[in-house]
This record gives sequence, C-alpha cells and structure tokens, in this order.
Amino acid sequence: MSVYQNKPQSFFELVVHDLKRSPGLTGAFAGYESGEWRFEQMAEYLFEWLPEFALKYSDLEDINSGTARQSLRKAAKIVYNTEKYSRRGEFGELLLHALIREVFNSQPAISKLYYKSAINDPVKGFDAVHVVENGDELELWLGEVKFYKEVNAAIREIVIEINAHLNADYLRDEFILIATKIDPKWKHSEKLRRLISERTSLDTVFKRVCIPVLLTYESPTIIKNNEISDVFYNALKKEVEVIHENFSKAGIPEIKIHLFLAPLGEKKKLIDALHEKLEGMQR
Repeated sequence: MSVYQNKPQSFFELVVHDLKRSPGLTGAFAGYESGEWRFEQMAEYLFEWLPEFALKYSDLEDINSGTARQSLRKAAKIVYNTEKYSRRGEFGELLLHALIREVFNSQPAISKLYYKSAINDPVKGFDAVHVVENGDELELWLGEVKFYKEVNAAIREIVIEINAHLNADYLRDEFILIATKIDPKWKHSEKLRRLISERTSLDTVFKRVCIPVLLTYESPTIIKNNEISDVFYNALKKEVEVIHENFSKAGIPEIKIHLFLAPLGEKKKLIDALHEKLEGMQR
C-alpha cells in the first residue's frame, strides 16, 4: 500500500469548488471555534502533513511507531531553522501541499525541500510538484504560491511568475532537476520520468499539466465575523468570486490552471502558531 493512501482527516470548509470553469476555483477556509478564526487548529492540521511535505518517499516508507518522532524532528529541521520566518515561503508551500492532497488526492512527486543545499536556503522553481492520476495517465501539477496579506499584490506577482516559469527553456531546466530527485521506490517514478524527458515534446507535456495556484490574503469577511451563517457564506463566496474574476483577467497563460484561494483572518497569528509548532518539533 502506498504511503500516500493514509491522509489526515479533511479540515477545510470549501465555500466554492468548481472544476467546470477556467481557471478552476476552490475557496477554502478554516472556520471558527468559540467565536474565533481557527488559526491554531489550522496550524495543527498543516503540521500533520509535514513529514510527507519535507521527506522523500523512501523515508516515509520507513516511518513506524518507533521512528515517527525522529522523522518529525527531521522534517521540521528541513523546513528551516531561522528566526526570519515571517519572510519565508515554506508555510505557503505546506498549505498548497495540504490543499492539493486533500481536495484532489494528489501524490507529491518530489519533496524539493529535502534536496536543499543548506537548511536555510530558499527553494527556487515551482512551489509544488505533484501528480494526479487520470485513468492510466498522470497529470503533472506544478504549483505556485503567494502567501500574502493583500490579494491584489499576490495576483500581480503570481501572474508574472507563472508566465516566466512556463518558458520552454525554464521548464526544460526544471524538468532535469525534478527527474534527478524522483525516488525510484515511488510507483509512478518511471512514468513521470518519461513524461518530463527531453525526448517528450512540450506540446505533449502541456496537455497533461495543471498549474495549481494558491493565493492567501487577509479576508475582511472572516475578520468581521465570528461564526458561520448564511450571511457569512454569501459574503465570503462573493469575495472569492471577485478575486477569481480579477485573477482570470490578469494575463494568465492559456494552460490548465486551478486557483486555490485561502482567505485568512490575521495572517500573523497563523504564522506565529506555525512557527511555535516548528520550534517545538525540533527539540
């Protein structure tokens, strides 16, 4: 049985989930508890994904009751070990990982964090490399994240980044790096290597690529409410729909894209909760 078949229980409320439009749209939020946005519960949930986010497939296969804590500490150290956490993107990448896994039952093809040259190095390239099984074929999901407070700035920067990363020369270089990092024990390793091989036309690859895009932002709707109601749902759905429309008009390329929107309360509260957990796990 694949290690990816065991997943944490679903956490997010999906205010919108639409695969028919282009780009696709999923709006996911953490909900409330005792009148407060569930940032602590969200941090707890995200760290359930930490080992498979940060470790390679072979390491995950070796985890058992005796090695679980050691593996968790190893994963926490790989993510990073720095006080400059407010300027780092790993938490956004962890959130995207969790959302793709939860909503689309994807499998991570590689953990780019595992192969960083030094603990505190930022990871360049795509923010996630997953696959989704589509019959006998694989769909390659190459993720992009902007873990921001302000959504319009996130849209501007993510569109520039997507267009740059879909340049043919950039993709070829990225595929070479990805191919060297695929764990041979993973069941899809050879199939993915063939897909991203330089012998495979990019025309063929583009037909089987999806760009999952995650934008976070501090949501006025979440901040001014403290419980879920019909009024709240309608307001949040409208907010998400407006952002989707703005993103769609921002000059995105003609390729399959799925937009994840994660409206937050106060972003700093979530970052502080995640950082506290990360520090605790490294002890």
